[in-house]
Amino acid sequence: MKIALKLLGISLLLFFFVSPAAAQTPDNLIMTESGEMNAEKPLDDIVEKKLTFEKRVLPYDHIREADIFWEKRIWRVIDVREKMNLPFAYPERPFFTVLLEAAEAGEITVYSTEDDKFSIPLTPDEVASMGASIDTIATVDPETYEETYQVVRNEVNPQDVKRFRLKEIWFFDEESSTMQVRILGIAPLIEEYDDNGNLKYERPMFWVYYPEAREVLARERVFNIANDSSPMSYEDLFEMRYFSSYIYKESNVFDRRLQDYLSGTDLLMEADKIRQEIFNFEHDLWAY
Repeated sequence: MKIALKLLGISLLLFFFVSPAAAQTPDNLIMTESGEMNAEKPLDDIVEKKLTFEKRVLPYDHIREADIFWEKRIWRVIDVREKMNLPFAYPERPFFTVLLEAAEAGEITVYSTEDDKFSIPLTPDEVASMGASIDTIATVDPETYEETYQVVRNEVNPQDVKRFRLKEIWFFDEESSTMQVRILGIAPLIEEYDDNGNLKYERPMFWVYYPEAREVLARERVFNIANDSSPMSYEDLFEMRYFSSYIYKESNVFDRRLQDYLSGTDLLMEADKIRQEIFNFEHDLWAY
């Protein structure tokens, strides 16, 4: 009799303290090696990567106008075909796709290429129409030989965007006695071809105001060749200057680009000369 009462008491305790939902695992739940259950789909990783999304973007330090001792505006070109810039063209998530989707969703404001002063904003609808073209193609029915016309929408191919323009300002801050750089804008360059498939020219599609886009770029992971687990973002990439580029314009009284008066090897040498002058400016201020 006592044994029966003890068994009844144990059964009641299990009934109250063990939930039926916890006692049984539904068939649609998948247990990963990390001990987490996902009811929707298997996790294509060891753990869910959240560091990039949870990281805060640090605001820039306040710079007083009186502390800017010297500054120079520089325009660069980033070619994604260079080895160091290959992460920009990562097929799974190209950098151009990141900018285009954010602009179409209204997360960032993009500006017209009539100038590079961010003066004419574009609406998400204008950006969406810019990223696609409408063509009319004729099709013939093989049985009735009837010709019909069909309107198709051609989305822009991210692989056609092989270069990006970068506008930045180099300045010397007297308060910290350091040379600093701030990126102002990024513009993707799309290639235009003729009917025979020959390249005609490349044109900028829109300008992205970089300080506003930092929050969006900080949520986008960049492929790291050395370590897949490194939570580097595009914002980290630009702030750490982890890219290769060349100068195609500096602020000048004629407001002209280097290619307007130089070509070939002379153009590359002049671009390197401008880079070296910026590098030497800070060192020339000190006496050793």
